[in-house]
Amino acid sequence: MTLFRTLAAVLALTTGLFALPVQAGIEQEQQNISGDPTYTLEAPKAYAMVGDLLIARPLLIAATVVGAGLFVITLPFSAGGGNIGEAGKALVVEPGKAAFVRCLGCTESGYKRD
Repeated sequence: MTLFRTLAAVLALTTGLFALPVQAGIEQEQQNISGDPTYTLEAPKAYAMVGDLLIARPLLIAATVVGAGLFVITLPFSAGGGNIGEAGKALVVEPGKAAFVRCLGCTESGYKRD
């Protein structure tokens, strides 16, 4: 090989190797997840955070309060059917978890361990 071909091959391989971390960053941004290996978290955009703060959180807090009221009203029927835990979880815990445990702008509550 000539010096020119050797230099061109080394330059092409080096450029390709330096492009790998950039490509990994682009893939990570397209998947919209964090790079933390311990947790699989979403990385929401600013507009998702604003919408969550102004629209979703107040509605979820209201759903938690209404659900608590409905839970108290239906408690005798739930006790008769033996499903107090399921009714409490569906009417109070799930909306409360979505309102208070979920990160701002995320779609899933809590952390998921790998």
